[in-house]
Amino acid sequence: QVQLVESGGGLVQAGGSLRLSCAASGSILSFYSMGWYRAAPGKQRELVAVIRSGRTTNYVDSVKGRFTISRDIAKNTLYLQMNSLKPEDTAVYYCNAKITTLTDLTNYWGQGTQVTVSS
Repeated sequence: QVQLVESGGGLVQAGGSLRLSCAASGSILSFYSMGWYRAAPGKQRELVAVIRSGRTTNYVDSVKGRFTISRDIAKNTLYLQMNSLKPEDTAVYYCNAKITTLTDLTNYWGQGTQVTVSS
């Protein structure tokens, strides 16, 4: 069982920055991928950024050039550096880890952290 604990959310003005952290209970080297999702009020949860075991990354178009996903293997921690924040970035942000075996894939989720960007 993997536990993910997010931190770093909060209230920030438009144009500001926040860094989210996600501490994992296991070695993240063994994870197929880790990512950040977000859920805004009235909207479906969307993938914001993902980093795979081969260190490749992908971002949703709306955050490209503003957000950076990274990980610290030694600390078993995933990060999301968010710069030039916009009011439309307001959402609950969730950390996700995918672990694969020969026969299946399991998703693990953190509890979520609120990010609110004021205009």
